[in-house]
Amino acid sequence: MTEREQDERPTARCVLGAMIQHLRKREGLSLRDLAEETRYGHSYIHRVEIGSQLPSDALITALDQRFDMGGTLIEFLEMAHEESVQDYGRKAAAREGQAERIQVFTSSTIPALLQTEEYACALLRTACPKAPRDHFAAAVANRMARKQVFNREERPPYWAITDEAALKRPVGGKVTMSEQLAHILKVAEDPDVTVQVLPFERGEYWMLGGSLTLLTAPNGSTLAYVESFGSGELVESPKRVVELSQRFDMVRGLALPECDSLKLIRKYLEEYQ
Repeated sequence: MTEREQDERPTARCVLGAMIQHLRKREGLSLRDLAEETRYGHSYIHRVEIGSQLPSDALITALDQRFDMGGTLIEFLEMAHEESVQDYGRKAAAREGQAERIQVFTSSTIPALLQTEEYACALLRTACPKAPRDHFAAAVANRMARKQVFNREERPPYWAITDEAALKRPVGGKVTMSEQLAHILKVAEDPDVTVQVLPFERGEYWMLGGSLTLLTAPNGSTLAYVESFGSGELVESPKRVVELSQRFDMVRGLALPECDSLKLIRKYLEEYQ
């Protein structure tokens, strides 16, 4: 499916909004009537109905109960959230391939461009554990294809910071993690690649549980992509990008120097072997 076709097809957000509007009109309720019943603003509900805004968990629960939908609206909201993350991720990946510099921080998994095929497959399987392995083939292939950015004639500097938790968690088992960490050490030999680890001893910090990607475009502008707990956001506002860049710098200051980071990765590699 082309990007244009993806943009033109009805989104889960729009379908959810249309369902809510249909249910409201079926019972002869105006926007103000429904707003009074649920105690949410009528303009807010209107934005939800036209698909310009996703409803909150609290609103969708109230609507699901009001129209006796048995959890159907809640399920559609979950689908809309997942679709939103995939859409933002697709756009970020497209910008990634053209970036002049890539900076990434992850707090619980190995950064995507450093992942091996087995590691990526193990991660993706968590979304549907009982599905056959080939169900994830396309998604894994797409993630692996993103590594082509390193094959460009003028490849971008790549700076990756990851929490020690990503090294400790045995995603896919010991063999997969052994191959994954060995792969990181190999990639880190490239002078254009910098890998740092934020150790447990640093305690709490901003972005714990989330991830941040900063992509610098050929014209010098920077785009940020933020992910956390099943949600994703593409940030282009200069003010917010500056704020997120400062956050990245703070995390980088907490991380171990690269030489010590690689020693820690080797330590975990030995444990998995």
